[in-house]
Amino acid sequence: MYLRFLKVAWRNLLRNKRRTLIAGIAIGIGLASLIFTDAVIIGMSDGLVRSATSSWMGDLQIHNQNFSRSMSAELTIERPDSVLSSLASDPRVKNYTRRVVAQGMLSSAADMSMVALYGIDPSRERSVSMLDEAMVEGSYVGGESHLVIGVDLADQLDVELGDRVVVTISMAGTGDLYQEMLRVGGLYRFGSAEFDKTTAFVSLEKAQSMLGLSGVHEIAVDYRGAEHWRSAPEEEIAHLAESGNVVESWVELLPQLQVMFEMSDLSTLIVGVVLFGIVIFGIINTLFMSIYERMFEFGVLKAIGTRATDVAKLMLMEAAWLGLLSIVLGSVLGLGLNLLFAEIGIDYTGIETAGVTFREPIYTISTANQFIKYPIIVFFVTLIVGVYPAVHAARLKPADAMRKSL
Repeated sequence: MYLRFLKVAWRNLLRNKRRTLIAGIAIGIGLASLIFTDAVIIGMSDGLVRSATSSWMGDLQIHNQNFSRSMSAELTIERPDSVLSSLASDPRVKNYTRRVVAQGMLSSAADMSMVALYGIDPSRERSVSMLDEAMVEGSYVGGESHLVIGVDLADQLDVELGDRVVVTISMAGTGDLYQEMLRVGGLYRFGSAEFDKTTAFVSLEKAQSMLGLSGVHEIAVDYRGAEHWRSAPEEEIAHLAESGNVVESWVELLPQLQVMFEMSDLSTLIVGVVLFGIVIFGIINTLFMSIYERMFEFGVLKAIGTRATDVAKLMLMEAAWLGLLSIVLGSVLGLGLNLLFAEIGIDYTGIETAGVTFREPIYTISTANQFIKYPIIVFFVTLIVGVYPAVHAARLKPADAMRKSL
């Protein structure tokens, strides 16, 4: 019974191949747009996380549990030897580097600026961050009086390579001001205006000497597989924290990214509502055009005793066939777009979003969910929308239907 209805519904749909194809393509474009939008958002999310973690922050950071609140120079990492030993023996840790962090001021003859002064280990820093790749002039961190600053900060202070600037910081423990004249030995550009204007680098030993301490404030960790995290796997990173220390992933360090991801999900929902609105009108238009072209047939069917429910079933099956045709066309088109932009990407390089600068194009990422969830939604939306034309056809009166067809 149902098989016969399906055959008749398919033949009816193919009576006007051009209209059916146009409607299928229109609905398929809506489906493909949803698939492509989702793939772009996933690619953008992964790209932002990679840009944030690989450029400077790292996948994880270890601090003294009170350091983030006060940034006091004396709050160094507790039991650093034990922490470093734990990192070195963990096979999931790819690389790590130690850092000293101090709030200070840089002064030149032209201007002054508050900065975050980082003391870094040049050799290990290369394996975690991209500071060495961000250098545009001069040399990488090294030497007793070697200072590296951002190009934007150099413009503000009106200094060039080889010029001297005065660094002012508070020493650990006593809080006494310490000043030293350093030479600008290198200029970098990460692409983040805020970072480039407020961050300066010296060697780890130099920073420890200036602050009068032997420990470090921060250990940045490059963790294997972390590029796929959308939330921190607490059970995998908890062992890195020693008594008095705290481990934070990029999820905690960059909460604005999480907010942006949530907004991206909302954007996908809005796009879906708009596209499904277009799809609904396309389905209704196609089915009603089919009804009005076959008024005489429906009149005859009702006149010879065909039940209204059977007429409704026939129209619903036509809607189902239209939905399946649209799903095939939309899935093929969506897959093609995903594969194309997974190769060529969408160039957002240099654009800053949520405090993170894209360092590479956005490459679409395809998932099985895109080709399961959205096609199922389209199919059921098509069926639901098809109820209205089906009820209209079922309620046609034989005499009126045959008269209108004349």
